[in-house]
Amino acid sequence: MSSTRTYETYYLRTFGCQMNEHDSERIAGLLAGMGLRPVDGPQRGDVLVYNTCSIREKADTRLTGHLGEARRLKAEDRRRLVIVAGCLAQSRQEGFFQQFPFVDVLVGPQSLHELPLLIEERLETGRHAGSFQRRTTVWSADLPRVRRTGPSAWVQIMTGCSNYCTYCIVPHVRGPEASRPAADIAREVRELAAAGVREVTLLGQNVNAYGREPGFAGAEDFPALLEALADVSGIERIRFMTSHPKDVSPRLLEAMAELAPVCEHLHLPLQSGSDRILAAMRRRYDRATYLDLVGRLRSRLPGLALTTDIIVGFPSETEADFADTLSLLEEVGHDGAFTFIYSPRRGTKAASLPGQLPREVTEERLARLVALAQRLATDRNQKLVGTVEEILVEGRSKNDSSMVKGRTRTHKTVNVPGDFPPGELVQVLIRSASSTSLVGVAVP
Repeated sequence: MSSTRTYETYYLRTFGCQMNEHDSERIAGLLAGMGLRPVDGPQRGDVLVYNTCSIREKADTRLTGHLGEARRLKAEDRRRLVIVAGCLAQSRQEGFFQQFPFVDVLVGPQSLHELPLLIEERLETGRHAGSFQRRTTVWSADLPRVRRTGPSAWVQIMTGCSNYCTYCIVPHVRGPEASRPAADIAREVRELAAAGVREVTLLGQNVNAYGREPGFAGAEDFPALLEALADVSGIERIRFMTSHPKDVSPRLLEAMAELAPVCEHLHLPLQSGSDRILAAMRRRYDRATYLDLVGRLRSRLPGLALTTDIIVGFPSETEADFADTLSLLEEVGHDGAFTFIYSPRRGTKAASLPGQLPREVTEERLARLVALAQRLATDRNQKLVGTVEEILVEGRSKNDSSMVKGRTRTHKTVNVPGDFPPGELVQVLIRSASSTSLVGVAVP
């Protein structure tokens, strides 16, 4: 690395979803290839990297706080580098440098492979450096990787989205849907299995659309990809996210039912229970369609766990619209829900819609929604008390060092007394349950 200073360490902070976590593993791999080692606090880092999300306003706010600290640290040492990567960098581009002039490098999610060159450019020229490709030219999955420890791993199968829901920034920052070659995915999964990984989670903004985009060279669709990966020796569990309800095909349903490694969990974003709001969101399904899909899923997969995303306070949402969301959530009985207050995102159609709601209204509705979601999750989990569930051990419990933590095939967290190593499959008798986790004891 060209500089009068020797850069030895980096601090990496990740905001947002599993795709960002996956990208951060690749960023770490690139930095390791430059001779840098990770540290656990920004004050100890020569290079500070913030991998960002722009889907929710909350992520922007959190980043601003961390950048305040980065600015202070850079003032203490002007040679320290500050890098912002990911979706927020892509959406703001050069305007970000104007707001945060102490940031040295910006790199979008489709340009991660250029990070080492951008760092060199900054050091050699003394000017800001950035790259903001919109279409995939180099898969982040093909970059070097520093993987989180444990028996589970993320595997990128596609990137981008072509749905253009009116509230969503993803198509604008990650580009249109592009599917990674199935042979490359299978090779990565085999390599992970050889390294001791027992569970993989396939990642994409809409995994159900895998292989459907114009120009895709392969013959595989998502069910065919699952069939190929189910045969990889050593892989006990296959998960995937996220799924769009409109693209859950009968073949996918059959693949989930017939392929032993595919877990009985589906993340199926709802966003709203109001047909009027769903149409305004451009979700391309309605309440009846969602309920019909849930009925078919549970008929074919009786033990299926369903989780979802819900947005509160979309422009013009009335109390009646919100009541439709509450009633649909209760009718489905989701196992868990990620709930959000609508955030206007620059460049999306919804940002300019009339009827933006006051914060006090959206916060009150969110509180009611969260209370219902927690009650439903508790009810679903309580039904598991007295049953025996298989967990894949992930490591020690964060709250009790005498316990280990693992997940069921339905993606529920279970805490168990004992010293079972990560990667072990353990049969557990469930003794108690809350909305977020289960507690049990190991049984022979």
